[in-house]
Amino acid sequence: MQSLTKRHLSPEDLDALLLGSLGSGCRLEAELTDGWFNTAYRVRLDDGRRAVVKVAPLPDTSVLRYERGILATEAMVYRRIARLPGGGVPTPELLHAGEEFIAVSVLDGTPWDKAGDGLPASTQRALRRELGAVAARLHTLASEDGRFGYPAAESALSAPDWRTAFTAMVEALLDDAERWRSPLGVPPADIRTLLAEGTDALDEVTEPRLVHSDLWPGNIFIDAGDGDRRPRITGLIDHERAFWGDPAAELVSLAYGGPTGPDSDLVAGYTEAGGALDFTPALRHRLALYHLYLGLLLVVECGPRGYGPDHLAYCRRTLDDNLAGVRALG
Repeated sequence: MQSLTKRHLSPEDLDALLLGSLGSGCRLEAELTDGWFNTAYRVRLDDGRRAVVKVAPLPDTSVLRYERGILATEAMVYRRIARLPGGGVPTPELLHAGEEFIAVSVLDGTPWDKAGDGLPASTQRALRRELGAVAARLHTLASEDGRFGYPAAESALSAPDWRTAFTAMVEALLDDAERWRSPLGVPPADIRTLLAEGTDALDEVTEPRLVHSDLWPGNIFIDAGDGDRRPRITGLIDHERAFWGDPAAELVSLAYGGPTGPDSDLVAGYTEAGGALDFTPALRHRLALYHLYLGLLLVVECGPRGYGPDHLAYCRRTLDDNLAGVRALG
């Protein structure tokens, strides 16, 4: 995906960047074009290892408020996952983390969105069940300072309680919407009113847990299995948008890959692995607000990234549908 936030490097510049930081240059194998924010390259290091290098936008690039410093969030998540007792969350190995780029190992398997349509229904169900279990183990990671919100962004986007943090996250997007003159199709005051009506539901969340928040099929690698080999999740990538918050918020991006309701394979795997998702009216209210947040984010990010009218129209439809979902609660 083309985006104005992407920083493109020549093979020579990429080699020099890694040589200066890692002490090992590289040979460029391919630019990975599926990303929507950072630029990613698959390389072979001089010592023979294959790696994916993710390069952050230049410091003066216009980004949304929550996106400032998110490469550091991704590095933090890799480190925290690596320390999980017993593992259970497959992800690349962090090879290097710096202000300009991170380097990680290359995963086995295929992005789920590239293989999904050709998979048998039984394989899809098994993978969704395992994905639920992986998400439950990811959600055992808790904020070390007890704060909710984005860990690497400005301090105004985190708080000691979830209601305050999530409200700040929404307000940051509304500020960005004004800056970029985003066509929300609804007055910001209406969004603030809908958010205020859900504060009691938000107050039920008392423990800040790690939420990946971008687990659509393109960020999930799988091995579909063959013969005696069972299908399995081989890794989760792109942890940069993670925040400390309500684990139920994970269902928003997970819904892009299949059902996430109480009778779904995903929720069955989640609960079998020890996760708790009780679909009370309060949780359903929070889910509607989280969908609204995603719809708002999709529209607003079209400005700094320079997306065209067709993509903007899709994002506007998503926001409209998600606004309707919150309003239906009343």
